[in-house]
Amino acid sequence: MPIREIEITLKPEQAQDRDLWKSAAARKLHLPVSRIKAIEPLRRSIDARKRPPQVLLRLAVYLDQLPVSSPNLTSTLPVLSEAPRVIVVGAGPAGYFAALELLELGIVPLVLDRGKDVRSRRKDLRQIQQFGVVDADSNYCFGEGGAGTYSDGKLYTRSHKRGSIAKILKLLVEHGADPDILVDAHPHIGSNKLPRVVQNIRETLESHGAVVRFQSRVSDLLVEKGRLAGVVVNDAETLHAEAVLLATGHSARDIFELLQRREIRIEAKPFAVGVRVEHPQPLIDRLQYGSPVRPKGLPAAAYRLACQVSERGVYSFCMCPGGWIVPASTAPGELVINGMSLSRRDNEFANSGIVVSVELEDLLPYQEHGPLAGLAFQREIEKMAFLAGGDDTQRAPAQRLSDFVEGRLSATLGPTSYIPGIHSAPLHQLLPAGIAARLREGFREFGKKMKGFYSEEAQILAVESRTSSPVRIPRDAEHLNHPEIANLFPCGEGAGYAGGIVSAALDGQNVARAIGRFFAEDAKKK
Repeated sequence: MPIREIEITLKPEQAQDRDLWKSAAARKLHLPVSRIKAIEPLRRSIDARKRPPQVLLRLAVYLDQLPVSSPNLTSTLPVLSEAPRVIVVGAGPAGYFAALELLELGIVPLVLDRGKDVRSRRKDLRQIQQFGVVDADSNYCFGEGGAGTYSDGKLYTRSHKRGSIAKILKLLVEHGADPDILVDAHPHIGSNKLPRVVQNIRETLESHGAVVRFQSRVSDLLVEKGRLAGVVVNDAETLHAEAVLLATGHSARDIFELLQRREIRIEAKPFAVGVRVEHPQPLIDRLQYGSPVRPKGLPAAAYRLACQVSERGVYSFCMCPGGWIVPASTAPGELVINGMSLSRRDNEFANSGIVVSVELEDLLPYQEHGPLAGLAFQREIEKMAFLAGGDDTQRAPAQRLSDFVEGRLSATLGPTSYIPGIHSAPLHQLLPAGIAARLREGFREFGKKMKGFYSEEAQILAVESRTSSPVRIPRDAEHLNHPEIANLFPCGEGAGYAGGIVSAALDGQNVARAIGRFFAEDAKKK
């Protein structure tokens, strides 16, 4: 066989040495090195259970021949000149990958995003970081690339049955992501590299006939006889289309309110709420790798923790090794935090959301809000967090982890990556009682599972409340359109069908293909 797959184990400092790959492959295959013409990595992972940790590599070994390179996926995209037939609302992963898929199907999309392009968006991020000024349409959640652009760019997903993860990763590489994402067990891009990747995707879309417009907030829907005739933008401009793909992300509350106002069915769904916990990264490295100093060749260590407390899940979420905590608020007077890290993950802190599941029965006190009960709950705790920050900026309420668990106000706080600053607050009293109690017990459990996690060096910041959408926009399981509006296609995290960059992109592709089938069926009827 000209291609053989093998697995080898190397020390971390050896894992990038391709000459070692070749010699190890020759030994494993009992063949002379001269027969190996090329080696390509297929999978790379770290086994930190062993001491010292090891790197596991799965390799494709080419014997007596060189590999044949495959053409870029975008090289086969048609260049279209027709008028847009589909409006895609949202330029995040779901919206952009749906638009690419629509082009592949020969359908021209018009992509609308309420925020700014990724370059202009940076100025508004600086405003919220340094001055606490929140632009409701351009922030860490809204703008080109969506929330994923500034959340580390983690690409790990369990959504293997939803479509081709390999296609998503290849498209990202073609647009500037590091090829390592094709082989790493837990790939990520980094918030410093994602803006360029996102901009490159937009340039591909536009060069093949798609139209992309920013600062174009959808303010109304034109409903006529069970179908959408189009949308209203910025309360002024009417745009028509044959179908609308709604990919607005989990924080577009005005879209949920618009759907309810237009009596288009939406549903409350479970989500999660909690805090961000921050440790010094060297501490997490010691705990995970078992050595005083991070071994050469290993990345900043990550962790994943989960337990059950009083019939609710308590778990880590969006863990950012070597990262920052950032303000993710989308309106003045609220405080939301999230995590991000750059491609090298070389900051001195590690942070992670530690959140508690919120089920529908927990929302009974908010039932007057109907399907927007979860949204009302979110708003209430985000306003609490803003007020507890101690001023009218984006300063975050914080508490040493041990003080939170023991129920006392922190007399002092440690250093933090959170640029707007922190303020000591009794989060054990301010958070909803059920959330606080489960978090306190959860932290105790995590301290048992990961010795040293429960530490005087750790502190928590509030509030992590945008883990997922608190609303689901229902859709037909087969045709992926709204049950009541034939040509409305809910998509991605905001509709309640994804949870991260890759799963949102996969959902975008699936919905785009559903629109293609919808058009084909419509054509048959005419």
